[in-house]
Amino acid sequence: MNKTWMSVVIAALFEVGWVIGLKHASGVLEWSLTLVAIMISFSLMIAASRTLPVGTVYAVFVGLGTAGTVLAEILLFNANVQTGKMILIGTLLLGVIGLKMLSKEKNKEVQL
Repeated sequence: MNKTWMSVVIAALFEVGWVIGLKHASGVLEWSLTLVAIMISFSLMIAASRTLPVGTVYAVFVGLGTAGTVLAEILLFNANVQTGKMILIGTLLLGVIGLKMLSKEKNKEVQL
């Protein structure tokens, strides 16, 4: 995995953080960290879309963020585990992997 794709994955991890922050933040520090996570995630995603197809970057970003948020809610906040939900998350991740495999990068690398 090259630097550009790594920035998409890191952006998705920060997306998980800010989505959880939007739901659970209650103090100034938590809201500040949520805003920082939003800025980092979108900056990395935008930078990656300069080299990779924007539709693919967005789909991978949102897909990984969605899967990560569901898993984080299960692991960190004891959300219910539903078989159907897990099958759908697995299907989503297969689609994300397929999009990544089919995407073609431009010749330049993104400067992080």
